[in-house]
Amino acid sequence: MNAKLGKNRAMRLRPDVTVVSRIFAPEPAAASFRLEALVKALLEQRAAVSVLTTIPAPGTDRDARAQVETQTGAGDLLHVQRVQAKRDETGYIRGYLPYMSFDIPAFFRLFCAPSPRVYVSEPPPTTGAMLRVLAALKRRPYVYYAADIWSDAAQTSAPGWVVRELRVVERFALRGAATVIAVSDQVAARCQELGARRVAVVENGIDTEVFTELGPDPLPVAGLSADEVAQTDWLVYAGTASEWQGAEIFAEVFAEIAPKFPRARLLFLGQGSSFATMHEIAARLEPGRILFDQVSAEQAAAWQRQARACLVSIKPGQGYDFAYPTKVLAGLACGTPVIYVGAGPAAADITENQLGLALPYDPDVLKMALTSVLEGRLRSGETRKWVQEHRSLRLTGQNAARVVLARIRH
Repeated sequence: MNAKLGKNRAMRLRPDVTVVSRIFAPEPAAASFRLEALVKALLEQRAAVSVLTTIPAPGTDRDARAQVETQTGAGDLLHVQRVQAKRDETGYIRGYLPYMSFDIPAFFRLFCAPSPRVYVSEPPPTTGAMLRVLAALKRRPYVYYAADIWSDAAQTSAPGWVVRELRVVERFALRGAATVIAVSDQVAARCQELGARRVAVVENGIDTEVFTELGPDPLPVAGLSADEVAQTDWLVYAGTASEWQGAEIFAEVFAEIAPKFPRARLLFLGQGSSFATMHEIAARLEPGRILFDQVSAEQAAAWQRQARACLVSIKPGQGYDFAYPTKVLAGLACGTPVIYVGAGPAAADITENQLGLALPYDPDVLKMALTSVLEGRLRSGETRKWVQEHRSLRLTGQNAARVVLARIRH
């Protein structure tokens, strides 16, 4: 017994894996889900894990913990440290100063901490670049988890000099990694073009134990009663809404058709730079037709179960045409069809498997689709079954953990 306790203390002092990310569960975001799945899978392999991340954003339970922190036995092998970082007015850590507010203190915290056997970093590239320097000083490898290529995305909105600087930083982060985990073949190809030495593809998944067809009803929002929630035809957008998603198209089109469907409401759950525009659109309508909130993953799942359709968009030409939004999988796992607007590989899955509608980024086409949904004419296949068979987050975590553990055994 004492030997076991001694081993556990030693693992907590010197972890096998240290995860460094500005975002982690319970903050609802694709990166959070992805990293928590990785940590769960590492713990299942009895790897000792430390996580350095930030305190959750305002609007979420700032004392909440990730599910993985509460699972049986995790305390022996897992340590999560949460620190303050600068957030923008939407609550998001976005921009060089906010990134630096996490990266620079993280460097010194990690430098003074016991060295793990391998580090894992999530974008932004500034964190990956910081970790390359740290890992070199510590003589340890690191794995870079590339969900997308930031310098490609920046080309659509940032000045040329910013894109060039970001490209340099991103190349530096990718080239130094012992392995890069890419979420798709398209991202993997770009990582290799930018100098990554070794790339493994691990597709995104969704937690099918949180995002379920059956579960509690959503908590009422904006003063609505439980009866009003139940009697409403909901359209739900759950997740980040920034310029590259172009989610304001849903607010604009809904504002046009709202008078025809008095029982319908549009709910945006999350944060991002597009929320200001969407609030302006909502102000044109009578109060309560377009609503906004920030909720836990469990409540996001409850709202998506309640919805007639879940809404997802990727605005073409913004540098994210290869992205596969986790929002798609979340809605499908809840048994709800998805209305997908714009570019990206998710469109093919939705069309080929009858998981909803995949549309061009066109307000007129979207108007017809939302009308069809609210008139009850949308039909879909077995959405949850498809996710369980093809895009379970548990499988994603296990595949990513194999990549990380391979660097320990290398």
